[in-house]
Amino acid sequence: MNKIAQSVRLWFAPQRVREEGATPDYRFSLANERTFLAWIRTALALVGGGFAVDQFLPDLAWGVRAGLALGLLAAGVLCALRAVNHWVRCERAMRRNEDLPVSRFPALLSLVVAVVAVAMVVVVLFGWEGG
Repeated sequence: MNKIAQSVRLWFAPQRVREEGATPDYRFSLANERTFLAWIRTALALVGGGFAVDQFLPDLAWGVRAGLALGLLAAGVLCALRAVNHWVRCERAMRRNEDLPVSRFPALLSLVVAVVAVAMVVVVLFGWEGG
């Protein structure tokens, strides 16, 4: 648990990351930041999709609508948290001249989005009735 707490503290104190290792080529740090921003845009899109499902599909059965909306919202939350965690981990690895960290998160996020997309296909094909 202590390692998790240390990682979370680094999210809010990025200057501490600079204390480790050597400064990498700034282009790599900028690329890391662009990747972070792409993950944040993805998180915002997922959150927006969750709200859209909840607000614009009122005829959909409540349980289905809530499940789809909550799935998208949860994916958005996880994506935003993972973005900052991955940014810190990559920045630290570059400063230490280590391999960049690997993650199963993209596969998990893809599965969640795919499940919600399949559910939406079923909704579109078979209708929204059942409030």
